[in-house]
Amino acid sequence: MTEPGEGPVSAQSFVITPRGPFSLAESATFGFAQRDERSFDGVMRLAFGLDGYGQHVGVELRQDDGGAVHGVVHGDRPDLAAVQRQVERALSLDFDGREFLAVGERDPVIGALQAAAPGLRPPLFYSPYEAAAWSVLSARRSAGQMRPVRDRLGQAHGAVFDLAGQQLAAFPAPAALLGVESFPGLPPDKIDRLHGVARAALDGRLDPSRLQELGPERAAADLQAIKGIGPFYSELIVIRATGFADVLPASEPRALDLAGRLYGLGGPATPAQLRELAEPWRPFRTWAAVLIRAVTARLPAAGPTAAAR
Repeated sequence: MTEPGEGPVSAQSFVITPRGPFSLAESATFGFAQRDERSFDGVMRLAFGLDGYGQHVGVELRQDDGGAVHGVVHGDRPDLAAVQRQVERALSLDFDGREFLAVGERDPVIGALQAAAPGLRPPLFYSPYEAAAWSVLSARRSAGQMRPVRDRLGQAHGAVFDLAGQQLAAFPAPAALLGVESFPGLPPDKIDRLHGVARAALDGRLDPSRLQELGPERAAADLQAIKGIGPFYSELIVIRATGFADVLPASEPRALDLAGRLYGLGGPATPAQLRELAEPWRPFRTWAAVLIRAVTARLPAAGPTAAAR
């Protein structure tokens, strides 16, 4: 690892025993936001700032034949329990997946999706801070265009870890991000908005525990006070970075379109129809919606419909 001011690198380890089905391969190749892995060599590599923004860590994850997830942590003597908690949140391993299987038993459409992608759980951003920064970076730009910019920011102002033969850059901490006055690929307005995100993080407004205490609706409203974070991105941060499992993206066009196809509605579902369809998904409406978006293409063209229910 390279990061200014840090002492000797240490490596620690932890083991997570998932409750219910979990596939590390599905998480590693999900292709979510700034991640774009298309293949899996048996190792999922993570590099991120710990909650509280005190230091960066790199983590190598491997899953054994029994399903346990083994983590090797690189960094300057990090709080191992804190690293494990953040990894669990980022991979939705802080929930009991057996309860999500019950959703598939209640709703055969969701059950078919679960069978097509066994053990898929929603991968999340490392933190609400990184989700907010990615929201600013990717606004009106393609993810493919902005991933290299994010990586270069991490290399220049964050930390770089050697993880199982590959280098991975962690995004700059808020204090370091405030020191970036210009950067190739980032116009002044984006840098100004990134500074706003960094200040919000340092003020504690992006702490996951705070957002969880607010609840999804109040948290989304509160986040919109950050310049550059509108309704769409505030929902992204709440749903895909904070760890809420039961928030329904009832107005998301792709979710509405795919739900209409899966449930044989003859067209996209309306928000009201999706809310009604999603009642059996509680308390995992977020997970079910992610599954619909990620796995529908794996089903036969017709897919299961409401007629099969």
